[in-house]
Amino acid sequence: MSAKKRTVKSEKTILRWVDARKLTVEGKGWKDTHWPYSRFPLRARKTIPKPVWGLSHCSSGIAVRFVTAAREIHCRWKLEEAALALPHMPATGKSGVDLYVRLPRLGWRWAGIGRPALQKNEGCIVSGLPAGVHEFMLYLPLYNGARSVEIGVPRRARITAARARPINKARPVVFYGTSITMGGCASRPGMAYPAMIGRWLDRPTINLGFSGNGRMEPALADLLAEIDAAAYVIDCCPNMNAEMLLERADALVRKLRRAHPSVPIIMVENIDHQAWALLAGAKRDVASKNRVFRRIYRWLVSSGVKGLFYVRGPALYGRDGEATVDGVHATDLGFMRIAERLAPVIRKALSAGQRA
Repeated sequence: MSAKKRTVKSEKTILRWVDARKLTVEGKGWKDTHWPYSRFPLRARKTIPKPVWGLSHCSSGIAVRFVTAAREIHCRWKLEEAALALPHMPATGKSGVDLYVRLPRLGWRWAGIGRPALQKNEGCIVSGLPAGVHEFMLYLPLYNGARSVEIGVPRRARITAARARPINKARPVVFYGTSITMGGCASRPGMAYPAMIGRWLDRPTINLGFSGNGRMEPALADLLAEIDAAAYVIDCCPNMNAEMLLERADALVRKLRRAHPSVPIIMVENIDHQAWALLAGAKRDVASKNRVFRRIYRWLVSSGVKGLFYVRGPALYGRDGEATVDGVHATDLGFMRIAERLAPVIRKALSAGQRA
């Protein structure tokens, strides 16, 4: 939306509002989605499970990049759901927006948060910014749908779309998984582990995490294979049992490999329940699934499927039991630990994929 478009007078500043769709939107695998910030194409409604379709309207992983010299940045966003929080997840993570800025020699750094109060929200994200042109990235809500998003800057400030990523970093890392992948229960959108890894690698990511529904259905495999990915991270084990893994994991990996012969695929085991030292049953269940998943990985490798990488589950959260809100869903500490363990594997996989 150009500088001549509509303005609104606030208490302190006259703002120019720019529709985020006019800026650089990342984190979407398809353009023809149900809502502007939904995660699946409209045609997927006919093929994927109904709960997955509903969750695909959540804007998890979608971000808006832009450039401005404005000294303050505002946002207004309209949400799909009136419920702003969950019993174990704050409103800032479920329904808020989260702003980062790229700084010389430091990379991406946090700048401010948009706190939701209603379905329609408006507020200043950050003020008192230093002089000069900066690139920003605004993450959209993790567990709510963003129906519309606008960025506001002082009327005389210019705001433009961020330039395209360099060609060697333009293709996204695609994460497919569960509520943990989706970002439950981060305090704010930028703390979901795929978002962290995207900033560290300075590469776009696509978050296809679906709470309770990361189950490797064939229709989901077909959709994943459509994306021109730099790498795939498969993190579905917490939503599956051993029988489901035996039925679907091999087929999913082979589908992706046929569609993308040289793209790395990272297979991630089930995280440990954080009360593993106390709850023997939970420990046995996780260990059983991981044994099956490891067996599938070894079978794939022995049968000639190349470009596979494997991440063990027990170390993802650490062993002190302090990384979750409920034994399963991560706090920000938990997400940081997952990201710290996955990022080196993904970096290695991307390097191997470039040489293939």
